[in-house]
Amino acid sequence: MKSGFVPPAISTCTDKTHEESAVTFTTKPLPAAFGHEVIGLDAEAPIPAETARALYDQWLYSGILLFRGVGTSPEALVNLSRCFGELEIHPIPTFRMEGYPELIELTNKNGPIGPVYSFDGVPTYGRIPWHTDLAFKTTPNAGALLRMVQKTPTGGQTGWLDTALAYDELDAELKERIASLEARYEFCADLSGMRFNNPNGTRIGSGNPNYPDFPPVANPLVWVHPVTGRKLLNISTINLQNIVGMENAEGDALLQALVDHTTQAKYTYIHDWAENDIMLWDNRRTMHCAMGHPLDEIRIVQRSTVKGTVAMGRIIEEAKAA
Repeated sequence: MKSGFVPPAISTCTDKTHEESAVTFTTKPLPAAFGHEVIGLDAEAPIPAETARALYDQWLYSGILLFRGVGTSPEALVNLSRCFGELEIHPIPTFRMEGYPELIELTNKNGPIGPVYSFDGVPTYGRIPWHTDLAFKTTPNAGALLRMVQKTPTGGQTGWLDTALAYDELDAELKERIASLEARYEFCADLSGMRFNNPNGTRIGSGNPNYPDFPPVANPLVWVHPVTGRKLLNISTINLQNIVGMENAEGDALLQALVDHTTQAKYTYIHDWAENDIMLWDNRRTMHCAMGHPLDEIRIVQRSTVKGTVAMGRIIEEAKAA
């Protein structure tokens, strides 16, 4: 029997052991201001409904979850992923894993699949600054799970950032100022379109797939999590362009202040991978980033995506030239 998604009530998890009925896993805090490691779960076996519900609640409470060695097969990743919602099929078929349409495999073993940059003279592959998946669309993913199949000897870490905590620690005046503001977000296939927090690498190669066209969107700077009700600071640095209806100088200064605040180290967790680690994140609450690794080192990861069902913004209709 396959594990199924069990719609839960709003999360009421705390830092505790889950002991009710078939729920046997325990948790411990990650070395950060948010997030937990899940211990004692076997994702190779069918996951009982009670356990799936408890995992879902823990995900909402924690923002990110780490699973170590819970399964070493694509089936285990799919089995675990289904505890958190309907899985989304990737729009680019070449990324999909044969026999596992819910999964994609990302690797440079056959050459780069994205742009390659040099940072301070070091060729680097896979560096992606802070972002929220699908921030350039009106409906973001609910979440995603990433499994490390083959790590690189050098680099390759991934970071997550808690936008709920970042919002909580804004002062009252700034919260009031941004409460009803929208920002313009655009799809950026590489660093050239980034206006904020750009690491300024020099492009030295490309392996970009053919991405579809995405119209610009206006998304709120403050969004309420559709399940937990927590307010979130909605800043995706890759896609962020300007504040809708505000003069650029004033709007840019405000956005830069929000980016500087949100990307402070105290809101982040940086994960140094071991093979067969799985990280799960709430994409509505967190941003994530990839640190990249040397171009000549091979990295292989598998990923599933939990489909988003709640829209937060609107498409911007551009004025057509006469």
